[in-house]
Amino acid sequence: MKIELSIIIVNYNGLKYLKECFDSLYKTLEGIAYEIIVIDNKSSDNSCAYIRENYPDIKLIESPDNLGFGKGNNEAVKQAQGDYLLLINNDTIVLDNLAPVLDYVKADDTIGALAIKMLNGSREYATAVGKFPDFGSMLKLKNLSKAGNDIETGNFSKEAYEVDWLSGSFLMMPKKVYDEIGGFDEDYFMYVEDVDLSRRVYYKGYKRVFLPQYSYIHFVGFNKARNPLLIKGFKMYITKHYSGVKRINLKFALAINALVKRLKSTFTLD
Repeated sequence: MKIELSIIIVNYNGLKYLKECFDSLYKTLEGIAYEIIVIDNKSSDNSCAYIRENYPDIKLIESPDNLGFGKGNNEAVKQAQGDYLLLINNDTIVLDNLAPVLDYVKADDTIGALAIKMLNGSREYATAVGKFPDFGSMLKLKNLSKAGNDIETGNFSKEAYEVDWLSGSFLMMPKKVYDEIGGFDEDYFMYVEDVDLSRRVYYKGYKRVFLPQYSYIHFVGFNKARNPLLIKGFKMYITKHYSGVKRINLKFALAINALVKRLKSTFTLD
């Protein structure tokens, strides 16, 4: 049977999440001809041994270096046999059957990428889509998720929403679109590469769609250590996608954001 869907997972020291992630995929991929490809970014927690011993059907790529998120995905996609891709984080649990989600993408060749509803580790709704960066969102990164009342509140009135960017924690797309845009920009090591990819899908004229009736859990949490990587990523994004006064204004807003974060960190007592 020809493979329809290639599931791509970049792993780095994610051993504690792998069983629940893999087992949820096996349950929710019923009715789909699929393969699972894991690229391991030089983990030190026995992830590779665990996968080889317990999930021999998973195609495991052991990278000798930590390639980062974008490049890791790109390397794994090179071995993908499916006409469609599901890029999904290792710290996720898929809750709903994905056959209708894949059917939705297959039925509309104007869709370039698709996401479903993200829940946090407490199974509370968390936004994973949004608007492309503007002055307000560079001042306060939480504003990136401002994409209308439904999406901000989680009270959905429609089956599907067209949005600007989709989180890389769950990203389904035709492989031809991924190839057409050249995959992830490997200049981003981690963070913002998904916003950049969504932007390039937009440039090619494809829709980015959010389906809220299907869900997955993503064990994501606030981590101050990610702030410098986010700031660096958005600097790259602004330089790449904007010019003139708009670029200056966005970089100014981002500089204020970074300054405020540094001041808060300096004056916060442990």
